Amino acid sequence: MAEFSGLSRAAARQLSERVLALSKAEGCQVNLNASANGNTRYARNEVTTAGDTDNATVTVTSRFGKRAASVGTNVLDEAGLVRAVETSERLAKLAPENPELMTLLPAQVYTEVPAFAPASAALDAVRRADAVRTAADESNRAGLTAAGLVHRIAGASAVANSAGLFGYHAATNTVHTLTVRSPDGKGSGWAGTAHNDWTRATPAAQLATRAVGKANGTRAATALEPGKYTVVLEPTAAGNLVSLLAFAMNARPADEGRSFFSKRGGGNRTGEKVVDERITISSDPQDADLLTSPFTGEGLPVGRTAWIENGVLKNLAYDRFWADKQGVKPTPFAGGYRLQGNGGGAGQSLEELIKGVERGLLVTRFWYIRAVDQRTLLYTGITRDGVFLIERGAVSRAVNNFRFNESPVTMLNNLVAVGKPERVSSAESGDVGGPAVVVPPLVVKDFSFTSVSEAV
Repeated sequence: MAEFSGLSRAAARQLSERVLALSKAEGCQVNLNASANGNTRYARNEVTTAGDTDNATVTVTSRFGKRAASVGTNVLDEAGLVRAVETSERLAKLAPENPELMTLLPAQVYTEVPAFAPASAALDAVRRADAVRTAADESNRAGLTAAGLVHRIAGASAVANSAGLFGYHAATNTVHTLTVRSPDGKGSGWAGTAHNDWTRATPAAQLATRAVGKANGTRAATALEPGKYTVVLEPTAAGNLVSLLAFAMNARPADEGRSFFSKRGGGNRTGEKVVDERITISSDPQDADLLTSPFTGEGLPVGRTAWIENGVLKNLAYDRFWADKQGVKPTPFAGGYRLQGNGGGAGQSLEELIKGVERGLLVTRFWYIRAVDQRTLLYTGITRDGVFLIERGAVSRAVNNFRFNESPVTMLNNLVAVGKPERVSSAESGDVGGPAVVVPPLVVKDFSFTSVSEAV
């Protein structure tokens, strides 16, 4: 199993044992994080900034009964560790009691996750510049300007405590996103990719071709009135909205009556059909397109969980306190999810989905998404970087951007067709820090666009 050279498994164990040996608290937990972070930004078809940073932090959490406090430091010599331990103990004694503080977990068994890709760790400034050059050259040839980000993180995390627990996980992650604009500012196209393994991310040439095509296509965008439309959501656009549902599947707010997943009269909606029966949402650290951590920050093992299966809500996330209170097993949420379509027609390409639409809109991505009503998961936001009218199964012309008001729940109940899932960069920022998301393109009817947006 690959390890991160900046913090190997052996080094993580040794460092955590050093900290635990310094502790005089009734209980102590140590969280370690180390990373080599590299980014290259570009604009106007040339590199603007590039940088690499290495960092390692230790967070010490000391406990006295129901009192606890945490102190973090990246000063890892003996004096720095002593100071962190002593400060956390002093603050813990002053902290108010936390009635929800759970006992430390004993030693656990974790499944190894092969999330560390050497090709990603080797994505240095020269290799990142090569990707930029490929994208910028394509943009230049088209008489357009490209701006974007190539980002890589290689690192490791570990958790240990005075009850004998120890876990170690090494991982890499990469992202490349770019926006291509026309000189007059009227045309804009976007493309992006993300993956643990750089060799499995979409190549820069393909991203640039996609973004350039959209930018050229949107230069002559024509007016179209807002209203309810059948939409073909590209995977990134689908991920922008499905994530709002996936990361809201939390048991406590549901049980307390504060969530879409709350059941009228008390309890939650587990076991009820909540979306179209063709939809299954699951998380699994072992999924080759997710590869997330096999444990939580406190060391609770994370396994495969079906959250929605054939449209039925199967599980909600329970932390240890709420699970104990409700008399159920803790169910931690992984750092990502997969939406898989079931039934006939699932797994079609984006092009095949478009051919099946008589009249509708093709949406590249969404931006500036904000909550309107958490009880119904209603959100608003705008389209960006490419909206195209579909007529008789083909893209006919570019149209203006829109503001939408829509719930991902309504969206997944108005499902027409589901495409082939792929890993996407679905975070609004396009940064490498976003969750691991695998979603397909979706065809949805009656998607609500409420007004025209001046965005490009």
